[in-house]
Amino acid sequence: MRRIRAAAVGAVTLSLVLTAAACGGSTGGSGSDKQPKTLTYWASNQGASIEVDKKVLQPELDRFEKQTGIKVKLEVVPWADLLNRILTAATSGQGPDVLNIGNTWSASLQSTGALLPWDTKNFEAIGGKDRFVESALGSTGAQTQDPAAVPLYSMAYALYYNKKMFKDAGIEKPPATWDELIATGRKLTKDGKAAIGVEGSNLSNNIHQVFVLGKQHGADFFTSDGKADFTSDSAVAAVKQYVDLMATHKIVAPGNAEYAQNQSLSDFAKDKTAMVLWQTASATFKAQGMNDDEWGVAPAPVPSGTPGAGKQTNSMVAGINMAVFKNTRNLDGAMKFVKFMTSDEEQKTLNKAYGSIPPVKTAQQDPAFNDPALAVLRDTLAGSASALPQVPEESQFETVVGTAVKELFADAAAGRAVTTESVKAKLEKAQQQMPKK
Repeated sequence: MRRIRAAAVGAVTLSLVLTAAACGGSTGGSGSDKQPKTLTYWASNQGASIEVDKKVLQPELDRFEKQTGIKVKLEVVPWADLLNRILTAATSGQGPDVLNIGNTWSASLQSTGALLPWDTKNFEAIGGKDRFVESALGSTGAQTQDPAAVPLYSMAYALYYNKKMFKDAGIEKPPATWDELIATGRKLTKDGKAAIGVEGSNLSNNIHQVFVLGKQHGADFFTSDGKADFTSDSAVAAVKQYVDLMATHKIVAPGNAEYAQNQSLSDFAKDKTAMVLWQTASATFKAQGMNDDEWGVAPAPVPSGTPGAGKQTNSMVAGINMAVFKNTRNLDGAMKFVKFMTSDEEQKTLNKAYGSIPPVKTAQQDPAFNDPALAVLRDTLAGSASALPQVPEESQFETVVGTAVKELFADAAAGRAVTTESVKAKLEKAQQQMPKK
C-alpha cells in the first residue's frame, strides 16, 4: 500500500460483513446499467495531500468523461478511514461504483462477497490478464479464486539515505546487510540525530516490516491451511529484530514510537534522520522540499547482502488495486473506467505523478521508469518481493500484530526491556484475538 496509515477495523468486523453482504442489496454479481452517465470513485490518498490527489486525478477523469460521456464523481479517502469505509459499504450494500484498495486487503475484502470477481471475461474487457506483471497479480485475492481487483499502482520498499549525512559521517555506501545497517547506524546516531526512522504507531507499516523480516527468518505468520501462526521462534525473532533497532541498538529515536502519519519522512527531509525504509518515497521528499540529488536509494537490507527469494526477500509486494462493487448501477461504465485507468497512457501518467511503478508490462517499459530510484523498486518487485498472506484474515493480522509491535515500541521508548519472552507474550495475545478455525 501507499501512504500507509494505521489500519483499524473498528466496530465493523469481517464476520459482520460476511453475514450482511449476502443481504446488502447486491444484484447477484452482474451489476446493472441504470445510471449509465455517472460513476462514483473512491480513490486512496496517494499524494502528499488529498488536494494533491485531486489535482492529479481530476484532469484524467475529465479526459475519461470527454471520451465516454460518463462523469466520474471523485472522493479521495484518507488511509486512516479507507478500510472502515469499504467494510461499511460492503455491509450496507451502499458503496461507490469503483474504488481503490490497498493490495494487502484483497483477500479480506474478497471474502465479503461485495467485490466483482475478475474472471477471464472481465479481464478480457480491459485488455486481458496477461497485460499485468505477475507479482502484482499475486496480491489481488486468494490464489484459488478469481481476483477481486486489478493492479493500479505498484510499489516496493527500499532503503532511502541522506547523502550529506552519510558523507559527513565518512560512510561511502549504503548498508546492504542488517549487520552493516547497525554498524552504520551507530556512526550516524549522534548530536540529537538518529540513524533511521520508523513509524512505530503505524500498524500497516509495522506489519510490512516484520513480514519481510519474518521471511528472512523463515516465518510466514500463517500456516499452509490459513491458520494464524504468530508465535513461532522465527516470527518472534523477526518482531524482536525490528523493535531492537530502538530497544537494543538505539539507532531509532524514542519519539518514533508515536509516529503514524509519515513523520519519519518529514524527519528524513529535515536531516533529522539519515535513513528510512519506505515505499516509493520520492514524491513525498519533493513535496517536503528535498532535491532529488540530496538522497539516494538502495535495496532494503537482507542477511546476505544480495536480495532474492525466500530468506533474501527484502520487500512485500506493495501497491494499490482497483475494484468494482458488484452492485454497481453502472457495470458497463465501471468496466470502461477500469480499462481507462489501466491503459498504457494512464498508467504512465498516473505512476509518473505518484513515483510508483506501472503494474502494466508495456507501460513499465517507458524510459521514465528507468530512473535509478525507480529501477531499484522495479527490480525489487521483479526478484525479491513477496506478497503478504492472501487469506481472509489478513486485515485482522495487520491490526492485531501491528498493535503488538506498536506496544513493543512504546515499551522500548519508555525504557522497558524488550525481551524474547515479552515479544512472544504480545504475539500470543495477538493470536488469541484472531478468529478460530
